[in-house]
Amino acid sequence: MILDKQSGNIVHNVFTELGSFLKPGDVLVLNETRVIPARLFARKLPSGGRVEILLLRKRDEQTWEALVGGKGLSEGKRLHVESVGPIEKAPLAVIQAVLDGAERLVFFDQPIESFFPNIGHVPLPPYIHSRLEDPERYQTVYAKTTGSAAAPTAGLHFTPELMDRLESSGIRIVTVNLHVGLDTFAPVNEMDPMKHKIHTEWCQVTQSAANQIQQAKQRGGRVVAVGTTTVRTLESAVNKGVLQPFEGPTSLYILPGFKFQIVDALLTNFHLPRSTLIILVSAFAGREMVLHAYEVAKQLNYRFYSFGDAMLIMGKAKMVKRAIGKRYGYGNA
Repeated sequence: MILDKQSGNIVHNVFTELGSFLKPGDVLVLNETRVIPARLFARKLPSGGRVEILLLRKRDEQTWEALVGGKGLSEGKRLHVESVGPIEKAPLAVIQAVLDGAERLVFFDQPIESFFPNIGHVPLPPYIHSRLEDPERYQTVYAKTTGSAAAPTAGLHFTPELMDRLESSGIRIVTVNLHVGLDTFAPVNEMDPMKHKIHTEWCQVTQSAANQIQQAKQRGGRVVAVGTTTVRTLESAVNKGVLQPFEGPTSLYILPGFKFQIVDALLTNFHLPRSTLIILVSAFAGREMVLHAYEVAKQLNYRFYSFGDAMLIMGKAKMVKRAIGKRYGYGNA
């Protein structure tokens, strides 16, 4: 779906035609984070009761913030991590501190990244019930820097061939990094979304990326953010209206009324109600316009969630004549 946020016009196309809506000089910004197999299983010592550990953030080489599932996981509780393959010595862990709710600070007796192939499971969203035979399906083709507990799913639509075509047509591709935490997907339960507590995530904009994006804007190119995580990264790195190199935690919470200073267009999937993600999209395009677009998506059986369809939101979108709506029975909204 392509939404012109100025006029409200909507057309429908296939993702491989993305370049039809962009122009030479535009810059496509991707989040190159890579999902780690952050879901572990363990046994309580000495009782043997089973525990699930979902790694969220790395504090240091042996200490992680994690969500834990199981009873009696108080400070000092010792755990033995289960292995899914041959392993010389599976890691031992101890609950170092009790944080908010089910969050714990977990200390492992050795760095665990090297054990991931034997102890880790890809933390798929809860609405995906079937096992992924190929875990790479939950990685973008440009994923590079490990650290995410979930995929930046707007990027799952890309293929190397499409990226090559876009670059050949004069569209610049730049990468940033934000390690996605599951707190991003925590539902907004407060009646007033301003009261929702959004957690921090680590992000990075390099000097090279900042320079390329600023140069594109100065030459009249549009900054097209792929995914809400990319929006959050870019807008976190602004200083006095200029994109600057940035590395560190961001707690930026984008609500309607937010003034976007870098992002001109947004490529995103269709999100759940009462989420910080749909709030961000509403801040970018306007609540009523987004709700109307979602109603159109529902009527035309667009797929929602991580492996769902895509939505490109632009100002003065170029509505190409070869839009495929009628050919596929969609019509134009």
